[in-house]
Amino acid sequence: MQDFEVNFDGLVGPTHNYAGLSFGNVASLSNAKASSSPKSAAKQGLRKMKALHDMGMQQGVLAPQERPDVAALRRIGFGGSDHEVLSKAAEQAPAIFRACCSASSMWTANAATVSPGSDTADGRVHFTPANLTNKFHRSLEPGVTGNILRAMFNNSRYFKHHQHLPDNEHFGDEGAANHTRLCGNYGKAGVEVFVYGRYAFDSSKPAPVRFPARQTFEASQAVARLHGLSDENTVFIQQNPEVIDQGVFHNDVIAVGNQNVLFYHQQAFTDTATKCREIEQKLGHDMHFIEVPDSAVSVQDAVNTYLFNTQLITLPSGDMIIIAPSECEEHPGVAAYLKELTQSNTPIKDVRYFDVKQSMRNGGGPACLRLRVALDEQELAAVNPHCLMDETLFERLNLWVDKHYRDELAVDDLRDPQLLNESRAALDELTQLMHLGSVYPFQQN
Repeated sequence: MQDFEVNFDGLVGPTHNYAGLSFGNVASLSNAKASSSPKSAAKQGLRKMKALHDMGMQQGVLAPQERPDVAALRRIGFGGSDHEVLSKAAEQAPAIFRACCSASSMWTANAATVSPGSDTADGRVHFTPANLTNKFHRSLEPGVTGNILRAMFNNSRYFKHHQHLPDNEHFGDEGAANHTRLCGNYGKAGVEVFVYGRYAFDSSKPAPVRFPARQTFEASQAVARLHGLSDENTVFIQQNPEVIDQGVFHNDVIAVGNQNVLFYHQQAFTDTATKCREIEQKLGHDMHFIEVPDSAVSVQDAVNTYLFNTQLITLPSGDMIIIAPSECEEHPGVAAYLKELTQSNTPIKDVRYFDVKQSMRNGGGPACLRLRVALDEQELAAVNPHCLMDETLFERLNLWVDKHYRDELAVDDLRDPQLLNESRAALDELTQLMHLGSVYPFQQN
């Protein structure tokens, strides 16, 4: 039986904008208030999905959230018709209004944590949506994320869905952006590495001081328990507080793993040597630990180019390659490092560069755009087939984007009541195209 790591990329939503909502995310803050192009962003994402499909990879699509989030605005006291709610919120609480228009669900590395059946006690693939409590605009996502995941992975024989963790900063959970799985091959039991930024219940432990640590140790432990993981196949590593304070808001900005390779910056973790030994011991398989020294690539250059927010994938041929943003190619030092890496004695043999600038300007590279799900043949056959990329879906989604998305969107345009109508019309058609059912609140009311 064949086994696959399937990348499920998030579709960029119709309200993709640069409101600068993510404190601690340098790119998000530096591009605040610039005009965006929802159509270009969606098409850039679709081209990357199609390119991976054409490489022979299994590739899926995750639907975006409903935005503006009228239901959230009603919960905090804005009343009247939907358009009146938007008008009042934009006038009386503009910062909150902008947060309720965020298209941040495009970064599906934050959608959930996923454990494959070969790791879990009951042999099923487990999903826990991330609660994303550190950022208000992202904390609005987990309910609908759960709906979408259940519509995609809707066979209880193979898939188990959990409610997101309690909505409290003590259990702040950022999903797969702070989790990676290492293994010999995708179908065999592996080691799940949970990376946390701080201890919520022990203030004596190290923590960043400038920017928030979004993932807590307690949240990571809770997800591991929910998924039926054992001590033998989990490793918990603390992210270096000093790099969080330099803008490394998630682990996937400073490290990425695939199969028996962990590619990370010298300053990524605390107690790195001890944790690497633990990974290798528990995996029972030779590991390639590729540590990038600060002398080769600084933390700041890693953040600016998203060297580590890349996809590390294994092609059907067995070759391991990096899917990197074009910013890495445009940076002389980073490009030189990657060229040297692919010519050295490691499993990584090539780098493919992609233009995802619309996402990069808001603080998300190729790795942010995808959720990895390891599946065997039977599990893959049980996935909603209308969510899997092929020539037909690629063509249909491009036509859908052309029909519904704006070429340009300024932050002030979010006040336009017509944008809500456009967004809902787009999402209603998308749920039919992808056979998702009524996953959005406006469809259920």
